[in-house]
Amino acid sequence: MKRRFETRALAGAAAATFLAGAAQAQTLDETINSAFATSTGWFVTFIFSNFPGTSFPWIVGWLVIAASVFTVYFGFIQFRVLGHSIALVKGDYSDPKDAGEVSHFQALATALSGTVGLGNIAGVAVAVSIGGPGATFWMILAGLLGMASKFTECTLGVKYRNEYPDGTVSGGPMYYLTKGFAERGMPGGKVLAVLFAVFCILGSFGGGNMFQANQAHQQLSGVLGEYPGWITGVIFAAIVFIVIVGGIKSIARVTEKVVPFMAVLYCGAALVIIVMNIGNIGWAFGQIFAGAFTEMGIAGGAVGALIQGFRRAAFSNEAGVGSAAIAHSAVRTKEPITEGFVSLLEPFIDTVVICTMTALVIIFTQQLVIDPETGLYVMNEATGRIATVGDTSGVGLTSAAFGSAFSWFPYLLVVAVVLFAFSTMISWSYYGLKAWTYLFGEGKAQELIFKLLFCCFVIVGAAASLGPVIDFSDAAIFAMAVVNIIGLYVLMPIVKREVESYLSRLKSGEIRKFT
Repeated sequence: MKRRFETRALAGAAAATFLAGAAQAQTLDETINSAFATSTGWFVTFIFSNFPGTSFPWIVGWLVIAASVFTVYFGFIQFRVLGHSIALVKGDYSDPKDAGEVSHFQALATALSGTVGLGNIAGVAVAVSIGGPGATFWMILAGLLGMASKFTECTLGVKYRNEYPDGTVSGGPMYYLTKGFAERGMPGGKVLAVLFAVFCILGSFGGGNMFQANQAHQQLSGVLGEYPGWITGVIFAAIVFIVIVGGIKSIARVTEKVVPFMAVLYCGAALVIIVMNIGNIGWAFGQIFAGAFTEMGIAGGAVGALIQGFRRAAFSNEAGVGSAAIAHSAVRTKEPITEGFVSLLEPFIDTVVICTMTALVIIFTQQLVIDPETGLYVMNEATGRIATVGDTSGVGLTSAAFGSAFSWFPYLLVVAVVLFAFSTMISWSYYGLKAWTYLFGEGKAQELIFKLLFCCFVIVGAAASLGPVIDFSDAAIFAMAVVNIIGLYVLMPIVKREVESYLSRLKSGEIRKFT
């Protein structure tokens, strides 16, 4: 009881301190932005820079090439085991006595809650407005390839996780980089693990936290009217703390309910819009396929569509980044490969289903302006994007597409945005926590310090507009992918042995459904 009281006192003190600071957040914005832009601008520029002579970001190429390599190396595993993956999620092969903290479904929901976010709404709109409908085709292809990357990293996450006497586990790239490299007699694993952990913590505070709180506040204030951001921040921080203080089991109990609800809510709304515009189905899919391979009047033509599609898929599902492996490592199983099979469903749901729904709504409702004489898209020279009805962009474009059917649909979109932001924050809190405890040691005190810090950043994110800070944290998230994929290349032969062993035992009947 005393410890619980002390925990609450610490939480109250931290909240009070940041509430006072939130009032000065706007005046601090310029100072912080300037300092970060000066000191970290080079890092952000490097991570998101293009291949020389192209407009293709090298980090996107790094992710897509890796996804293609894993797809071929594992014999198109994402298509061969899809049925078995669904059976695993249903719990057909789950033994409750296995080590771990959450079920296959809960692990999948937690990881999905970290990837299904505002990028699925605003990011897709940006991709389509720059790359045209053809970007949708390449986005789906990249999502399908990314399933193999997710399979590889999540299998390793479970195989090399730490299991503790109290039943808790810790896993993710930090552990398989350290243990896997040592097992193969390779140097540098520990250095890569530390780098990954540092980048993960930075990413969890920014892109996984402050950006989500900031965008959620913007959506709420757009509907409710302008009000101080710190109010949104305090409410979000309190709810987030209540959820994350209970650890992965508490997070999983929330995500297994929130993720299916928000996915059904969003996709259901999108399907209503599509059905209402069903007469455009032939034209819409014609635009998608033609735009993927022809000019269509878009800046960059088919190549521009490819770049935008690949970029959105890579940024949305985070396949190869390594973050999801941390959540999947907590699963109850004695077969690491089973969680690899479960995890490959994640890019499919995130990108192939949810991102595609956003793109289809925008295309079906004809939000992109076409020149009736030439049949080509009209470019907005000022923005370098396709002109849109009402001159909207980002989340505004998606909102306008939904609102074209029913005036109240944008309010439903606000609910989806808030849920997406909340779910992303609680998942990234766990990713950051595991990176934090890897660096500073396991223990209740270390965990509490991180959770309080995380909730304080929720308030800062909602109250301030820290552009360069968030840019830096986004770069940190993709720097995780640089480190992680090096490890995946080194360790993929171990994954291949695991998959061959498991599938042979499954075929022989040695592995059976649990009853």
